[in-house]
Amino acid sequence: MRVVVDFDLCESNALCMDAAPEVFEVRDDDFLYVLQENPPEELRAKVEQAARVCPKQAIKIED
Repeated sequence: MRVVVDFDLCESNALCMDAAPEVFEVRDDDFLYVLQENPPEELRAKVEQAARVCPKQAIKIED
């Protein structure tokens, strides 16, 4: 699994970080960082939830 973020769409609202803090982080500079571009399979449900809650649909999962 590979996490892909369209940073042109991303508003760094941190909903993804709430869903999957192991994978996403919004830092003090208000930018989103992907901590694990290829997270382990056991985090799939959290990453899928993060993609669902993104208001701009900026997160995609590639297998």
